[in-house]
Amino acid sequence: MTTETLLSQQEAAIAEVLAAYPEKAQKSRAKHLGVDMPEGVKGACDATKSNKQTVPGVMSQRGCAYAGSKGVVWGPVKDMIHISHGPVGCGQYSRAGRRNYYIGTTGVDTYVTMNFTTDYNEKDIVFGGDKKLKAALAEIDGLFPLNNGISVQSECPIGLIGDDIQAVAKAYKKESGKPTIAVSCEGFRGVSQSLGHHIANDMIRDEVLPDNSYKKDFESTPYDVAIIGDYNIGGDAWSSRILLEEMGLRVIAQWSGDATYKELTIAPKAKINLLHCYRSMNYVVRHMEQEFGVPWMEYNFFGPSKTTESLRKIAAFFDETIQAKTEAVIAKYTAMTDAVIAKYRPKLEGKTVMLYVGGLRPRHVIGAYEDLGMKIIGTGYEFGHGDDYKRTKDELNGTTLIYDDTNEYELEQFVKRLKPDLVASGVKEKYVFQKMGLPFRQMHSWDYSGPYHGYDAFAIFAKDMDLALNSPVWAHTKAPWESN
Repeated sequence: MTTETLLSQQEAAIAEVLAAYPEKAQKSRAKHLGVDMPEGVKGACDATKSNKQTVPGVMSQRGCAYAGSKGVVWGPVKDMIHISHGPVGCGQYSRAGRRNYYIGTTGVDTYVTMNFTTDYNEKDIVFGGDKKLKAALAEIDGLFPLNNGISVQSECPIGLIGDDIQAVAKAYKKESGKPTIAVSCEGFRGVSQSLGHHIANDMIRDEVLPDNSYKKDFESTPYDVAIIGDYNIGGDAWSSRILLEEMGLRVIAQWSGDATYKELTIAPKAKINLLHCYRSMNYVVRHMEQEFGVPWMEYNFFGPSKTTESLRKIAAFFDETIQAKTEAVIAKYTAMTDAVIAKYRPKLEGKTVMLYVGGLRPRHVIGAYEDLGMKIIGTGYEFGHGDDYKRTKDELNGTTLIYDDTNEYELEQFVKRLKPDLVASGVKEKYVFQKMGLPFRQMHSWDYSGPYHGYDAFAIFAKDMDLALNSPVWAHTKAPWESN
């Protein structure tokens, strides 16, 4: 398909989608949709409006501020207990949903997959829940004395009725002597889970980084680094850590997958912060740079091309010893990844993909697909900001449909019009497209597979894409447009 034909198809798809809306909604959604080309001086990635309120009545795929704080930033910290202050549902929904792997004994010294809640009911809404929260904090320490701190994650009713969780946490911290951190991340705040990331980062900045209890005994080396914004989904942080340590670096902290409270506090001792998920953690690395003088850089460990590029970028910050070890690491894995490409690329060459995920994936995974000869024809963020889209433009190698905060209707129409070979999206979209007869990969938590970060993980990624696209099951079903 020529560039002109694809461009025409994508522009027609946008026009068709917008035509279904009332005039006001049409005008609003038009700012979030567009087509971009790498050779263009200005395209949709530059002009797309993002981080804006979702149009009322349109079914957004976004999450809430609570999800951004509890589900992403705080929840994976394994040796702290994270209690959801509010009704039981939000805590249950967020429990273990992201497959944040961790090492430890659940219920003894690690608590990630356990659901702690104050279990709000009607009486609490009327009379307030401060006393209930205080009692819950005391009960937690009685039942789980090995926890290294508690975070209080507030749900929507807390902000609506005005519970003073900050005062409760402050008083309990003084009484218990343990870190007790109240995070005002009520779900209704902001326009998406992105504000929850920011609020959570701010609480780490204000409550955790000033804690010097672990810093005084810390012994630095010239090669200390911290992994920031890797949530160890399916073991991603572990596979990334292996590569960094093979380079000769010492990973002193990884936030926040498989992280401990101690790791949160000692991150400012790193020589550099390595940032994987820019959207969720850029706030705190900027603070560490300003306050502690710790520089930071983004990296991308999806697919061999981006992994190699990132390893060299990281190595360039250090001395020739690290650079030489890095080249040896790259050489060690090149033969393996070449074999993976040789095996799977003939099966996947030329296949088209539409992406729609959160965090960093709408741009970071592009290179991994391209390593397999696949083409990205559409991508977008559930809760991206303008700087996310500008970073995305650098990753585009062809004419690409760009959609921000797209809803189920829009995404379904785009898929019907562009007919991608694979849809790679989040949890909520999976069965819609499989019922349409389309191969699908869940790129939120790797569809119960993974890890996907690093060289070894590329073999898993390639196999998963092959299994999704070339499964015999698709010979027994047809997409609606084929049936018609």
